[in-house]
Amino acid sequence: MQNNNSFKIEFVALMAALMSIVALSIDALLPGLPAVGAYLGVTNPNNNQLLITMIFLGLGFGQLIFGPLSDSFGRKPIVYFGFILFIIASYICVTTKSFEVMIIGRVLQGMGLSAQRTLSLAIIRDSYSGDYMAKIMSIVVMVFILVPVIAPALGQLILNYYDWKAIFYVNLFYGLIVIIWFWKRQPETLTKEKRIKFSSSLFIDGVKEFFKYKDAIAYTLASGFITGSFMVYLSTSQQIFEQQYNLADLFPYIFASLAISIGLATYLNSVFVVKFGMWKIAYIATIAYAVISLLYVIIFHAGNNPPISVLIGFFVLQFFSVGFLFGNLRALAMQPLGHIAGIGAAINGFVSTIMAVPIANYIGSYVSQSVLPLFIGFSLFGTLTLATFLYLKKTNKATTNSAA
Repeated sequence: MQNNNSFKIEFVALMAALMSIVALSIDALLPGLPAVGAYLGVTNPNNNQLLITMIFLGLGFGQLIFGPLSDSFGRKPIVYFGFILFIIASYICVTTKSFEVMIIGRVLQGMGLSAQRTLSLAIIRDSYSGDYMAKIMSIVVMVFILVPVIAPALGQLILNYYDWKAIFYVNLFYGLIVIIWFWKRQPETLTKEKRIKFSSSLFIDGVKEFFKYKDAIAYTLASGFITGSFMVYLSTSQQIFEQQYNLADLFPYIFASLAISIGLATYLNSVFVVKFGMWKIAYIATIAYAVISLLYVIIFHAGNNPPISVLIGFFVLQFFSVGFLFGNLRALAMQPLGHIAGIGAAINGFVSTIMAVPIANYIGSYVSQSVLPLFIGFSLFGTLTLATFLYLKKTNKATTNSAA
């Protein structure tokens, strides 16, 4: 186990690489959605969003399986098992001619990838705690953001020379490199004496323990609000820029520039979080997230899309706020769960993701002629996240005063 105030570049890079397999599998396919839909006979372009959102459904459910198992058998074996499932699911995706089977394949891909996503968080929690944990998570997220910066452009480049199936093959090749790196260089972080004996009640006991911590529950819900509203953007961005604004050629570059704004914020968070604390930074970022989106809704309430420069300006500000939220909300939720880091990360990821999928599917169904529904979603769930912070602030203060 690492010292809780040490910093190792390779560790951070490896954790980011594990998580980036997920991002690459999602974002590299964005330019190829029309091609996949056409190949599978999809007539409604909105249905193509399911190729993005349903992988998150698998991510959510898979975490409930792999997180608890990792608390009993260690982190590394479960990461390997998850990657094998990802390989099988990818084979299903590239060999089917049925849209329904493709959706099943994407769900299974998500389940396989949930091991890398969940256990990278658990490994970080095994190794760090407190604001320094938030610092490490912020840096991991920052490196992880580099993948969405290049993924759509990479997907488009592949499409220029090959077909959409090649995107899946590239994802598999990249994942294999990362898994070999993980196997060779990352030691097991959950020692045998700290493992929980496997039993039929392992999950139930873990859930009971998780729900003892009010802060973990509340920040997990907040993660779901932010992830859900942001997932609407992920699943509709191709439609917004290519169909509403007729900018198909520029889509990968616009997507990358917006991802950079998140990356910059996560970098700044890693610089300031130890000094100012993850709670204060996340609280201020939540206020900004809600206010920026409410401002858009007020100005463009008629539903007419603004000029592309104005829209990008709002997106940059919105996603800059997101960069201060993703890592900190997860760190705040995980802080009291060090003794059940595997199942804690699993429940946190499951609840936030399962919340996010219906949010994204519902709001995304309205983002066909206007961007307004997207910002309504931002404002609604930003406000709910702010309400969560205010509730915890009030109740924690009351608890402190009564204890005094």
